[in-house]
Amino acid sequence: MGELAQFNALSVADAEHELLACCAAPAWAREVAAGRPYRDVLALRAAGDRAGRHLTWEDAAQALAAHPRIGERPAGDDREAAWSRREQAGVAESAKESLAEANRAYEERFGHVFLIFATGKTDAEMLAAARERLANDEETERGVVRNELRKIALLRLERLVS
Repeated sequence: MGELAQFNALSVADAEHELLACCAAPAWAREVAAGRPYRDVLALRAAGDRAGRHLTWEDAAQALAAHPRIGERPAGDDREAAWSRREQAGVAESAKESLAEANRAYEERFGHVFLIFATGKTDAEMLAAARERLANDEETERGVVRNELRKIALLRLERLVS
């Protein structure tokens, strides 16, 4: 996208469209776009953080639908797919089957993809987190998912304007 000034100058519709690549929850994109213009990236990040903390489970479920499974190479040439590939760069080929099994168990338990802020994590750390989170009750796991989603959105928001 470019710099913050360019983002601030976008129409509301264009800003929301760009923001959906950061977090595919329309409510999040609307809230962040409505706060423009931002004086600096820190103010934008703070707005993204606030919006992420306001996500309902329905909002989070919309955003989850746009995320690939951990260990699966995201398809597509769009920005979101490229960011997902970059975020999952730490997944070794040898770990993909174990992660696929953990994903299946997680999806059977919770009904949605396993989401984790993957940047900087090893495949072993992600696998351990998936297995550990299987013990969560649904309410606890929803809180974890919303927090992971928020962290991913904030990283992508910074990439959007840098």
